[in-house]
Amino acid sequence: MTDFTSSPTGANGRRRGGSLLELDARTKRRNASEARFRLMGVIAVSIGVIALIGLLSSILMNGASSFRQTYITLNVFLDPAKLDKAGDGDLEKIAKVTTFGYAPLIQKAMEAAIKENGAAVDGLNAKKAAELISKEAPADLRRFVLANPDKIGETVEFSLLAAGRIDGYFKGRVTMESAQLDRNISPEQLMLADKLKQAGVLQIKFNWAFFTAPDASDTRPEAAGLGVAILGSIYMMLIVLCLSLPLGVAASIYLEEFAPQNRWTDLIEVNISNLAAVPSIVFGILGLAIFINIAGLPQSAPVVGGLVLTLMTLPTIIIATRAALKAVPPSIRDAALGIGASKMQSVFHHVLPLAMPGILTGTIIGLAQALGETAPLLLIGMVAFVREYPASPPEGFFDPASALPVQVYNWTTRGDPAFVERASGAIIVLLVFLVIMNIAAIMLRRRFERRW
Repeated sequence: MTDFTSSPTGANGRRRGGSLLELDARTKRRNASEARFRLMGVIAVSIGVIALIGLLSSILMNGASSFRQTYITLNVFLDPAKLDKAGDGDLEKIAKVTTFGYAPLIQKAMEAAIKENGAAVDGLNAKKAAELISKEAPADLRRFVLANPDKIGETVEFSLLAAGRIDGYFKGRVTMESAQLDRNISPEQLMLADKLKQAGVLQIKFNWAFFTAPDASDTRPEAAGLGVAILGSIYMMLIVLCLSLPLGVAASIYLEEFAPQNRWTDLIEVNISNLAAVPSIVFGILGLAIFINIAGLPQSAPVVGGLVLTLMTLPTIIIATRAALKAVPPSIRDAALGIGASKMQSVFHHVLPLAMPGILTGTIIGLAQALGETAPLLLIGMVAFVREYPASPPEGFFDPASALPVQVYNWTTRGDPAFVERASGAIIVLLVFLVIMNIAAIMLRRRFERRW
């Protein structure tokens, strides 16, 4: 205890009255300020959580119905007189029958189902009744016949897609009142749909085709799926992973462990930091100019999308990797060098394994960011309408494809409300992918993390 602290007077000679356990005015103001700051933080976090819950609730409410689809089960007679007129089972001749030749078979099966279940509606003819079935159904039936030509002449049970308006009726998008103003559906057709549902002919099932089917035209929203987009996104992520991880890690190790500290390395570090903040659409313009216009790579191909996303992801991986390398204590390096290890051995045998959790986390976060990018992919033509699946790698890297975020953008630009439902469902699928990737990053970090 000093004379100053033991003195009952302050530094200015004035006597300090009161007990140390009693708060003076200045302390009360400071505590009140801290309480207000904590309250502001709680309010900010609450607003963020409420906004997130509102966003996710909106997406789930709008997109959950896309995972269910309305189907109509019919017994279709594969008439040889229409499908195999020669009667010799020649596949080439059978393939010449277009979807127009299959439509009458579906219409007859629909008439038989209505008659069998007593579901007839006054004022609704057979042609209008057949419009309850999707325009995609004849194509599905044709693909089945070409895959199974031996079934011609038999009656086969099929679960065919219902038309988009019928599907929307059971999901709440279409009503009897709106049907009176809609030229694509009528109240009589909705009444027939109700009767068929009561008879068990019409059912709502889980829509597996949403994950496997390709995109569909504007007149067939019920047949649109994410198959090509999911495959295209996987191909692009494979390219990004194979290019950005080794390049990013190698560049980070050199800059952090081996590069001399001079103005050139300082310039490189500044540019890497600047590239991490460049808008993604700039990388799309760069990819369009270099990879398509100069290198001549095909538009709307996963290889171009993967290269563009690699350029965009590299700065993020380099920054994360350098931060992970810096986090390793210098004593690890000194100990390795002290027992006779070379600089290369100390880095690759000691520093790099300890930095691996941070490197993997940064890589997965960079991949997740690349998976959700849309702007650069729009500039390189991946917004094109693609129905054919890309081939297996490596040929498939050069085939036309789409991507999940681009597919969401594509569907939101179409007029039919069913595509908005599909877009919300695609967002849910994209969010699931992102959540899985972030969970993987956390698990890898905990699995490889070492404490010192």
